[in-house]
Amino acid sequence: MTGWLDGRRALVVGAGSGIGRAVVDAYLAEGARVAVLERDESKCDSLAAELPRVPVVTGDATTRAANEAAVEAAVSAFGGLDVLVNCVGVFDFYLGLSELDTEAIDDGFAEVFSVNVKSCLHSVKAALPELSRSGGSVILTESTSAYYPGRGGVLYVSSKFAVRGLVTALAHELAPTIRVNGVAPGGTLGTDLRGAASLGLSDRRLADTPGRATELAARTPLNVALSGADHAWSYVFLASARSSGVTGGVVHSDGGVGIKT
Repeated sequence: MTGWLDGRRALVVGAGSGIGRAVVDAYLAEGARVAVLERDESKCDSLAAELPRVPVVTGDATTRAANEAAVEAAVSAFGGLDVLVNCVGVFDFYLGLSELDTEAIDDGFAEVFSVNVKSCLHSVKAALPELSRSGGSVILTESTSAYYPGRGGVLYVSSKFAVRGLVTALAHELAPTIRVNGVAPGGTLGTDLRGAASLGLSDRRLADTPGRATELAARTPLNVALSGADHAWSYVFLASARSSGVTGGVVHSDGGVGIKT
């Protein structure tokens, strides 16, 4: 029995935990060869120990150098690249503009948009030559925050709207050679999504929010609190030949938030 991604060569950016790690596991299970880029050294050590056949590059996804090194590692190991996934993110814990100190706006904007948006630009740019050769696929991580209010603060929501714009702009620019799509997960159990250091939130994680599973389920018509593994199958579909006619689109892996009454 063949997997959905047999023969595919993938790079997952932000693969150390949460959705990114779940995507790595799902891709491997479906027959892909996978390389990863991750900033956290301890997470890289764990990935290397648990997945010895997966090339692991330690580096900051907001930089050109780290993304180019990760693409080079993937190409060196696999001979090319077919799929690029970006799962990098930082959160603002629902801070509205009225709650932001004026002095924090510049650094907060720079950090949130650098991590959530600039990392996508660098990762796609670095992978572009190889994806052009293979006729590959890009999958960026949007969010319910890119579609509905109240799913983050003013910086996070606007940054995810920017990622939504990148999907549209890049899908148009890179067609017909490269497909570009997004996944818009709802709130996720077990994520290591942390607050922005520039906003004094680096010691906070969404996963540590009390009663989070109950709160997430209550948001959705399906009454579900989804994990990274649940979201990962949307990334499998968009990387596979079964989505060969899909570009500029998004899979809303959110339990049906859009039909909530």
